[in-house]
Amino acid sequence: MPFSPVARIVGAHGLKGYLKLALLTDYPERLAQGERLRMDGEWVTVRATANHQDRLLVQLEGVRDRTKAEALRGKTLEAQEIKPELANDEFMVRDLIGCAVVTTGGQQLGHVDEVLPYPAQDILVVGATLIPFVKEFVKDVDLAERRLTVDPIPGMVSEAEAVE
Repeated sequence: MPFSPVARIVGAHGLKGYLKLALLTDYPERLAQGERLRMDGEWVTVRATANHQDRLLVQLEGVRDRTKAEALRGKTLEAQEIKPELANDEFMVRDLIGCAVVTTGGQQLGHVDEVLPYPAQDILVVGATLIPFVKEFVKDVDLAERRLTVDPIPGMVSEAEAVE
């Protein structure tokens, strides 16, 4: 049963064991009271939630004081992976990682190493090349073949970066 990271614990809040979280999901309801999550391979249950200065706080069963909460700093909370319904032009970021990237002219650029979330659009990291994930540059995404076809503008990709 696969799991996805939903939050990273960044600190403790107050004296009752609340944890400050950095969300790693677009679905914060996955951290609602009563939800079962995984942390270090063990199941934990969300006892209570609160918001403080636009940050989600959770209290886990068995964590009732600041000392126990501080000991969890840096840990990741995971939830069972869900497969949302996606339109034909929508993709999960994790499905793009590792895909081969070729130009419309057939030049191999490498593989998607990372997808950076920027406000205007996501950015594909292919080696040292950064490619905005927009229709002007990304012409085709073939997840079955694990290949992205891009049409870079002059100067976006140096000849030294292309894979022979």
